[in-house]
Amino acid sequence: MNKLSKEEVLHVSHLARIGVTDEEIENYQITLKQLLDDVDKIKDISVNQGELLVTPVEHEAILRNDSDSNQIEFEEVKKNIPATVGNFVEVPVMVNE
Repeated sequence: MNKLSKEEVLHVSHLARIGVTDEEIENYQITLKQLLDDVDKIKDISVNQGELLVTPVEHEAILRNDSDSNQIEFEEVKKNIPATVGNFVEVPVMVNE
């Protein structure tokens, strides 16, 4: 069989939520069949059952220790901020209206 049936094309178009005309159905009967045949070729690919290689190199994540550092209190930071509301920093609107 070198083309899909009209019902199969209508089923696919329903799944894709697209409307098709009678001319498009005739075209899709052939092109969808070709596409499905190409997808079926994937079954013919031999899969190596060897060890799975995720990455060719191994890198360990270098993490620093959690420790207290010299942190600036927010009250000290607020001295250099032009406008604040509570613990929030006011910034100018950058969106065009």
